[in-house]
Amino acid sequence: MTRKEAREWCMKLIYQLSIHNSFKHDEIESFIEYFDLPNNELKYIRKNCGLIVENIEKIDDIIKENLDGCWDYKRIAKIDLAILRVAINEIYFLDDIPVSVSINEAIEIANKYSTDCSYKFINGILGTIVRRKNKN
Repeated sequence: MTRKEAREWCMKLIYQLSIHNSFKHDEIESFIEYFDLPNNELKYIRKNCGLIVENIEKIDDIIKENLDGCWDYKRIAKIDLAILRVAINEIYFLDDIPVSVSINEAIEIANKYSTDCSYKFINGILGTIVRRKNKN
């Protein structure tokens, strides 16, 4: 499995957790076991998804703070929310991944799994988040 594929699995896992509204560490292991994911990127998946579970409120607050009144948080499609959560987690909590990689991967995942316009929304939100983060 490549890192790109691992990111997609993270997005799928976070999407599933959001559907069930159950952000718990044991859900991560259940997901990994159920899909029998290969070992080579499990460390990344566990770390990334574990950090998202631990920081879900902070991550969601970052999203809400950067919507700038142009969009209601509750209207964000669950798939787009999962993509944003993975990217924001990488940007804020994983220092070894360049911001540009996190944004580009999020856009590619949106193109693959979401609507035709979602990549623009995700790119805009992530761009705003990064600009504001860099100012602080």
